[in-house]
Amino acid sequence: MNKDNCISRIKKKYFDLRPSEVKVAEFVIRNTKEASKMSIGKLSEITGVSQPSIIRFVKALDYSGYREFKDNMIAYIASNSEGYNRSLLHGFNLKKEEKLEDIPRKTIKASIKILEETLKSIDIDSFEKAIEMIVSARRIDIYGVENSNSVINDLKNKLLYLGLDVRHSEDIYMQNLSANNLTCGDLAIGISYSGTSKDTVDIVKRAKSCGAKTLVITNFEESLISNYADIIIHSSNSKGHIYGNAIFSRTSQTAIVDMIYMGIILSDYERFSKVLDKNGEISSYKSY
Repeated sequence: MNKDNCISRIKKKYFDLRPSEVKVAEFVIRNTKEASKMSIGKLSEITGVSQPSIIRFVKALDYSGYREFKDNMIAYIASNSEGYNRSLLHGFNLKKEEKLEDIPRKTIKASIKILEETLKSIDIDSFEKAIEMIVSARRIDIYGVENSNSVINDLKNKLLYLGLDVRHSEDIYMQNLSANNLTCGDLAIGISYSGTSKDTVDIVKRAKSCGAKTLVITNFEESLISNYADIIIHSSNSKGHIYGNAIFSRTSQTAIVDMIYMGIILSDYERFSKVLDKNGEISSYKSY
């Protein structure tokens, strides 16, 4: 029997789970304490996943049944007492005993590690094709939710400065509407660190079905959203784990946005440098 705790098992098995099982996994990771008190019927009601699917989920984690899984959740919470979920930060185990003066050094160290991993994971052929897709697109739509929105706005602003026709709305309904109106010659860019955000996955799938080309920026190469990507830029070579609170997700994604920005400029230096000069004049009078 695997002696790992329930959260470790979920992370290791995450990308082998079925979509319905992923819903249970994400709920348990984010709400371990609450889930540990739920009957299988209540967990089914909360997640919208059938009881047989929940049984398949716990069996996939090598538990004999729901009772053993629930007992393991309770033991996990007890062994991690205060702040059990606060330590689940990608690349950073933040615990109650941390000293404030150590945070800057540890944060920078974690960021450097993530950036080094990102550099090793960038496939140059895919990167070049991504630049070509962006530059040649008639219209560009960018999709994502929650933490990805800060990265999306950065990419959108950079593409606007380069004179490209780009759109993004934080409203999921409007993202779906935009995707539904894309056609051949348009480009849909989906940004999702985990690659499993349901809204982002579904919207990229919709855009592709309408004939648009699709570019995905994600951390894990073999994530669900990759199934609907013509080109993938990913920041990890591993299958990866899902994290309860991926606060460092922006680190790799922001670096990729900067790579794309400079790659576009270099693809036609004369054209884009002139556009930048022209658009830079708009904001120049706002500075002292």
